[in-house]
Amino acid sequence: MTVFRIHPAVADAFPDTLIALVTATGLRGHEPWPETAAGLADLERQLADGTWQPADENDPRIEAWHSAYRSFGTNPRRIRPSVDALGRRLAKKGSLPRINRPVDSYNAVSVRHGLPAGAFDLDHVTGDVDIRHADGSEKFTPLGEPETVEQPKPGEIIYADTTGVLTRHWNHRDAHRTRVTEDSTHVTFVLETLHARRDGHLVTKAAEELQALLAPHTDQVTVHHLGRDHLEAAL
Repeated sequence: MTVFRIHPAVADAFPDTLIALVTATGLRGHEPWPETAAGLADLERQLADGTWQPADENDPRIEAWHSAYRSFGTNPRRIRPSVDALGRRLAKKGSLPRINRPVDSYNAVSVRHGLPAGAFDLDHVTGDVDIRHADGSEKFTPLGEPETVEQPKPGEIIYADTTGVLTRHWNHRDAHRTRVTEDSTHVTFVLETLHARRDGHLVTKAAEELQALLAPHTDQVTVHHLGRDHLEAAL
């Protein structure tokens, strides 16, 4: 069992935070996922015909994260929230990257709803996961760069387990150690907002959509929520 928790200092600084934790057990990433493929194609088709576009930095959902990044010393135009970077890439290239089925699924849900998303292979997580301010002593190895070691700045918000940092700048980039691959079988997916009163319905809808994409390809899917009134969840 892995416990995810929001440190009280983070909850105090961002009191309207809502995080959905969608956990899949017995995930089968090697089989075809036609619903995910169709969802990606549909997004790209809507973008091409002008009936939809991803949220940009002028959208309140993205602007909120830019403000949060600035509050802990990160320049959000240089180091962008994941959903901002993904939406910009989609708008520029007209397509989303195809990584693997589980990752493609949360990318599609993330950009559709303008919510940051990420995922952790729980078989490579050690101990519990805390969403907290960095103290400056932690180490982080970014996704795709297994030989790189970074050190978050004190005050930066991170996800961290007992071994090290799982995300930098809250949701800018995930760690290489806990990356999700086609071989991952026990995964927690994360969807986030800083404005639950305004956008909580989007988090609920996005979690339901992601759950529907995962369900045919896993033994069990559960959804938990974190916020100021629920600082931790045991998965």
